[in-house]
Amino acid sequence: MNDTIRPQPGILEIALYEGGKASVAGVSNIVKLSSNENPFGPSDRAKEAFQRSVHQMHRYPTTDHVGLRQAIAEVHALDAGRIICGVGSDEIITFLCQAYAGSKDEVVFTEHGFLMYRIASLAVGATPIEVPERDRTTDVDAILRACNRRTKLVFIANPNNPTGTMISAAEVARLAAGLPSQAILVLDGAYAEFVDGFDGGLSLVESRDNVVMTRTFSKIYGLGGLRIGWGYGPKGIIDVLNRIRGPFNLSTTQLDTAEAAMRDQDHVARCRAENTRMRHWLAMALAELGIPSDTSTANFILARFASPEEADACDLFLQKQGLIVRRVSSYKLPHCLRITIGDESSCRRVAHAIAQFKGVR
Repeated sequence: MNDTIRPQPGILEIALYEGGKASVAGVSNIVKLSSNENPFGPSDRAKEAFQRSVHQMHRYPTTDHVGLRQAIAEVHALDAGRIICGVGSDEIITFLCQAYAGSKDEVVFTEHGFLMYRIASLAVGATPIEVPERDRTTDVDAILRACNRRTKLVFIANPNNPTGTMISAAEVARLAAGLPSQAILVLDGAYAEFVDGFDGGLSLVESRDNVVMTRTFSKIYGLGGLRIGWGYGPKGIIDVLNRIRGPFNLSTTQLDTAEAAMRDQDHVARCRAENTRMRHWLAMALAELGIPSDTSTANFILARFASPEEADACDLFLQKQGLIVRRVSSYKLPHCLRITIGDESSCRRVAHAIAQFKGVR
């Protein structure tokens, strides 16, 4: 190996991201509850748009994403000129770090925050700063104490992954107002649609010049396999991000399918209602087994076990039953398992299996 060929500082510190498992050797009839996917999939309108897109596969996609941006703007009453679309919200997070953080800068996020915040920070040579949470919930005061003149970006997911907890709009506004003048607050709204009546922080973006919001089509819209996301922020910041965005970062298939999905809000409402119903049922069923969880506002619950050993043993037991959930030791929660809210059959199946593991008949 040529020792003089070296990557940029920070890159070798990145641990490779591991997504939720999708199979278990020797086990069939798998139920995957490890990646927070929508068990009902995309809407029929989105599927139809996907199928129609095959007739344009020989054409380059648009570079301005105008159709999708206009759909997002109409549904959420936004300025289409302040929307940017990317390969999942992950790409928007990457753009923000590329544009605003560097080798002498710091990027702040919470201890149980999404792993991509750390990865994107290290990739540009910035220093990732983890701050403690309070009872697995974002602590605004802890974040503000961690900020200084080197802070360029502050990421919070609201609701948070993998905890499912969220903080109030007043607390988010207090955080935005208290940041150093050079810092941008990024509100990761990947799970915002699961909270009825929640705007994901859009009103705060409209009223301030230091707040950006990201959203995804991977969760409630059921398009995780297509990788589509978007962001909304001050025009000056969005203009900067578009300067580093690849002109053809999204295909025609992605754009057309996401536009159709965005315009089918009836499907979103149905999925949200069913998720709320089964999330409450599963949380109560596990609580009766002595397995608590914080009140979740997303499409999963974080089940807390007595020890890391018990959580690991339960996970292995579930795998033998064909049930795949997510270990979250990489999020500093080794005694927990994150369980995606599936359809009713899946939720009842996982609750029954955990009852068997606990020896409850």
